[in-house]
Amino acid sequence: MAKEQLFGCGTALVTPFTTDGVDYQAYRSLLQRQFDAGIHFLVALGTSAETACLTSEEKCEILRITMEMAGDTKVIAGAGCYSTAATIETIKMLEPYDPFGYLIVTPYYNKPTQEGLYQHFKAVAESTSKPIVLYNVPGRTEINLNAETTLRLAEIPNIIAVKEASANYSQIYTVIRNAPEGFSVFSGNDDETFPLMMSGAKGIISVASNIAPKMMVALVEHIRKNETADALDLNKRLWPLFKNCFVESNPIPVKAGLYKMGLMQNIMRLPLTSASEKTMALMEMTVKGLY
Repeated sequence: MAKEQLFGCGTALVTPFTTDGVDYQAYRSLLQRQFDAGIHFLVALGTSAETACLTSEEKCEILRITMEMAGDTKVIAGAGCYSTAATIETIKMLEPYDPFGYLIVTPYYNKPTQEGLYQHFKAVAESTSKPIVLYNVPGRTEINLNAETTLRLAEIPNIIAVKEASANYSQIYTVIRNAPEGFSVFSGNDDETFPLMMSGAKGIISVASNIAPKMMVALVEHIRKNETADALDLNKRLWPLFKNCFVESNPIPVKAGLYKMGLMQNIMRLPLTSASEKTMALMEMTVKGLY
């Protein structure tokens, strides 16, 4: 059975808040901005969404709204946590909203072995018929999904892709080079979009595209069409955004930038706190440099 295909730029959506809860009106506006930019797909309830700090009811309502507005745009829903059983229960909770598939992060805190990681993702994949996108982000989880385990998991029919944020080019290229037909690698770091796509990755799951969706879509399209000079020029223009979105813990800077654009309030949920004055000024300058 052929694997479902996913490509291009997918935005790892943030969650706008008010002092009382999720700002669903602002969220709808952010979604519409993504659709107007021609975004290839969306990731709702990922780590950029502060999903660990959302209630089950909020998660369901966010995904319901996303699916209601998405039309033909594919939506990947984040469902991973440090427990295999809890991850499967989250998938069951989100299943009625019918996302295209699920983004499953490596279990954090537990620090499983590579065999434990394989068995975790295998059990999660077997719990649903929908596509699964692996998410490797050692800087957040303190565990690395190595190339051998990724390639082993890639043989499971509904595991279709990996979001790779290890910043380990050798490891990532090993997966790109040896992956079975239909299995895709996505950059998990905006500043690696160009080199990884030039090496065969299928796109980026992006934080920066919360702020600059049209430009990120254009960057990916230029690379896919082998318009290398245009891609390089756009990559240079986007570079300050790529770097400055991570001067504090994600999504603190990107939410500061969206606030400066008048698109949402600058509110985080504890244990995250709002951007420092220095970061706020930096993101204001960064946004002005783009538009």
